[in-house]
Amino acid sequence: MTRPTIGVLALQGDVAEHMRVLEELEVRTAEVVSPGHLDAVDALVIPGGESTAMSRIAVRQGLLEPLRERVRAGMPAYGTCAGMVMLADRILGGADGQRTVGGIDMTVRRNAFGRQSASFEAAVPIDGLEGGAFDALFIRAPWVEEVGPGVSVLGRVPGGDGAGRIVAVRQGGLMATSFHPELTGDARIHRLFVDIVKGLPWPATPSGPPPSTRRPSSTPSEASSSPSW
Repeated sequence: MTRPTIGVLALQGDVAEHMRVLEELEVRTAEVVSPGHLDAVDALVIPGGESTAMSRIAVRQGLLEPLRERVRAGMPAYGTCAGMVMLADRILGGADGQRTVGGIDMTVRRNAFGRQSASFEAAVPIDGLEGGAFDALFIRAPWVEEVGPGVSVLGRVPGGDGAGRIVAVRQGGLMATSFHPELTGDARIHRLFVDIVKGLPWPATPSGPPPSTRRPSSTPSEASSSPSW
């Protein structure tokens, strides 16, 4: 696949910012706001924003189940911040009845790093990323509490109060980060995802097991404050 079409879920959040970065990487882009739009894309970015609002709008527009079906069928997807929550099979600290697309065998805690006033930047080493650590921007960000055996941990916060917390993961064609690379001017994380979409080889990832296309047997989260095992 030389020039894939990557959709951006355009229900809420940093839609234009993601599309700008992807277009700089010379891929086709499209906004996804309805089930029919999914048919025209090879992969999907789920942006940062507000995961509860995203979930409610997706349900209201009949988009949640088609998203789940495409992810189960192997469509590559990348979620940032709220998008990480949306790709989690289990969430902590969610709103009552909050539902996710799921696909990554992980438990994610919403707003784990605190309120907007607690936003911060950190240089996060990312496995497979050339050019040194990524200057990551965290805004009301989640973190990953735990991952299943098929998930590769790509990055952890290197220091401070969140030292050691998991903030970047991959499972097969699915990738998620707690932070907002679309706001940094650095396209390297998006380039990694584009390489996944194109089927290009992935560098070795020593901090976790090899990427797996296995899909967890549990259903995605439809509850708020506890994991849905």
